[in-house]
Amino acid sequence: MRWLQGAAGPLGHARGAVVPSSLGSGPSDRAGRAASGCSCSAGPGSLSSAALAAAATAASAFAAPSAAAAAARAPLPPRRRRRLGAPASAAAGAAAGAPGGESPAARAAAFLSAFWKFLRPHTIRGTILGTTAVVTRALLDSPAAIDWALLPRACLGLVALLCGNGYIVGINQIYDVEIDALNKPFLPVAAGELSTPAAWALVAGLAATGLAITATNFGPLISSLYAFGLLLGTVYSIPPLRLKRFAIPAFLIIATVRGFLLNFGVYHATRAALQLPFAWSPPITFITCFVTMFATVIAITKDLPDVEGDRAHGISTFATRLGVPAVSNLGIGLLMANYAGAIYAGLTCPAFNAPLMVGAHAALATILALRALKLARSGYTREGVQKFYVWIWNLFYSEYFLLPWI
Repeated sequence: MRWLQGAAGPLGHARGAVVPSSLGSGPSDRAGRAASGCSCSAGPGSLSSAALAAAATAASAFAAPSAAAAAARAPLPPRRRRRLGAPASAAAGAAAGAPGGESPAARAAAFLSAFWKFLRPHTIRGTILGTTAVVTRALLDSPAAIDWALLPRACLGLVALLCGNGYIVGINQIYDVEIDALNKPFLPVAAGELSTPAAWALVAGLAATGLAITATNFGPLISSLYAFGLLLGTVYSIPPLRLKRFAIPAFLIIATVRGFLLNFGVYHATRAALQLPFAWSPPITFITCFVTMFATVIAITKDLPDVEGDRAHGISTFATRLGVPAVSNLGIGLLMANYAGAIYAGLTCPAFNAPLMVGAHAALATILALRALKLARSGYTREGVQKFYVWIWNLFYSEYFLLPWI
């Protein structure tokens, strides 16, 4: 099926064993020749001191399997073997030169690579850009209140947000491993690069670290909002609720966490740290509304490449119910309305930098129109949808680059 071909994404540090053997045909070659490889394994790595302990626990799940177990493993189907290809061969070659398996440094590198993919880097970039832009906007609104002694606390706040981000995307991978094996085989749990016990240890450490940071450095409101965000991420993925099965609750959760909680929470925490009362400013009001709508589009379009796997596992999304072309056009229409609203705000509200608000959003709307045209010309193939979804995130990042200056 065309939808199942060409799944995007790197798959490094694959585990596998190659056991070729050959026998000579002449008298001088009667001694058998055999070569064997060994499996890759991984060592610990983490974001912070508390998460480091969790990563150490996770590393214990990466014991290398025995050569006999590797030899007994069923051969990979041709398509899977081609996908693993060079990484698997490289890993086997490296392991063959190291007595007893890979070196600790190689195992640690394999674990860190799997951990990084486990954190879903494209969501990390959104969190870092969003946090930095909102804090910068708050500081520009009150330059006299800037206190550089608060910088370490601000960095801790960013670490807490990244821990929360990692927990939410990680818990989803644990419960979606069967779906991801079809839709996203490059993810580390689905690919076998990270065991389920290791993944559980990581998400537990990330959640504990984030909660500890917010409880000890920020007020009860921010701590409560942070815990609420973790709760939403939990019920999104974990049975019996597993709200991702239902299209409307799923997109509401993503829009709430990525749109409202992040922008309001960061701005409120920054104002509180500067000892300023909370007050909505036009740029923050705008970005909160704009990004909440944008997060809604991300929530409904993220499932476009996953239609086959979602249908096979009973996951109801807008894409499975309405079809890929209809949901793609719905997302494009919502984003165009978002950009039209931004242009209108720039023309009518004197608090905004009108040339930037109007010009930048007109340019971004033009880029969206061109990408939509390219998607339609691709026939809404899986490859075309994946490229379009990447561009949605690029447009999302662009909005935060604009925020401090609008």
